[in-house]
Amino acid sequence: MSSARSAAQKEPFNFKKWLGRRKVQRTLVIVSFIFIPIVLLFTFTYLPFFNMIRFSFYDMKYIGGRTFVGFDNYKEIFTRPDILQTFKLSLYYMAASVIQLALALYFATLLSFKTRGGGFFKGAIFFPYLVCGIAVGFIFKFFYTRGFVFDTVLSWIGFNTDSLPYWLKNTKINNISLAATSIWRYMGQNMVLFIGAIMSVDSDLYEASSLDGANKWQQFRFIIMPSIKTIIMLNLILSITGSLSAFEPPYVITGGTFGTSTYFLMMHNIAHRYQKLGLASAMAVALMVIIVLVTILQKVGFSLAGDNNSDVSKKTARKLGKSAKEGTR
Repeated sequence: MSSARSAAQKEPFNFKKWLGRRKVQRTLVIVSFIFIPIVLLFTFTYLPFFNMIRFSFYDMKYIGGRTFVGFDNYKEIFTRPDILQTFKLSLYYMAASVIQLALALYFATLLSFKTRGGGFFKGAIFFPYLVCGIAVGFIFKFFYTRGFVFDTVLSWIGFNTDSLPYWLKNTKINNISLAATSIWRYMGQNMVLFIGAIMSVDSDLYEASSLDGANKWQQFRFIIMPSIKTIIMLNLILSITGSLSAFEPPYVITGGTFGTSTYFLMMHNIAHRYQKLGLASAMAVALMVIIVLVTILQKVGFSLAGDNNSDVSKKTARKLGKSAKEGTR
C-alpha cells in the first residue's frame, strides 16, 4: 500500500492531462474571454486615445520631428476664423436635427396606430437610413446639381429654372441644402425609435381618455408626450451630438468648398491634407469635451424628465380631464 502511494507521488506532471480537466478548461475560457477583449480594447481604443491627447500638445507631422507647443494648438482652435466658422455651420445641422425629430415624431404618432398602408410607409421612411452615407452624398450631389432633378421638379411646378439659385454654390443657401440631406437620411431611424416608445404606452389610457371626450391632439399632448419624454430627450441629445460631427454631406457633395466645411471636415483636412497632426488632435480633444458636456446635459435632462415611461402622472391626468371637459363645452 505504501509503495503504491509513493509511486503515485513520484508520477511526473502531465500537462496534457491537466489541461484536459473540465475545471481547468472552464477557467481558461473565462480568462480568455476577459483578457483578449481587454487587450484589443486597450490596443485599438485607449492607447490611440491617450496618444492623441499627447500629440495635441505638439507641432508635428506624420513623419518628422516634434516640437512641444503646450496649449497653443487649443488657442488656435478658438482664434482661427475658419475654425470658428465651422461652429456656426453646426447650427444649420442642429436646426435640421430639430426639424428631423419633429417630423419623425409626427410620422411615428400616425403610424403607431392602424393606418392604411402603414407598413409600406414605415419601410419607405426608414429605407434612407439603410443607404450608405457616401451613396447618399452622391445621390444629393446630382439631385442639387444645376438643371438636374431638383431644378427639373421645380420647373414642373412652374418655377423659372434661370431664376433658381445654385443650391451648392450659393453661400446663402448651400449649407441649408446640405443640412436637409440629414433630415432625409436620419428621420426614419428616429421614427422607428419613437414608434417603439409609443407602442409601449398602455392602450387603456387611450380608451379612458376617449371616454372622457379627449381628441387626438389631447391624447398626444397629455399621454404620448409625457410617456416618451425620455426617448425624445435621448434622440435630441444624439442628434445634436451628430450635428457637431457632420462629415459625409459636405465631404462628398461639395468637398467643403463655398463655405460648407464643417468642424469634422476641417479637422480631416488639417490632419491629412495639411499634415498638422498636433492641431487636428487638439480639435479632436476639443470635440470630445463638447460631447462630454452634451452628455452631462443629457443626464440633467433625464433627471428633470423623471421616471414617467410607464404611466402618466396624476397631474397630467387631471390636465387631460380638464382639457377634455373644456373641449366638450
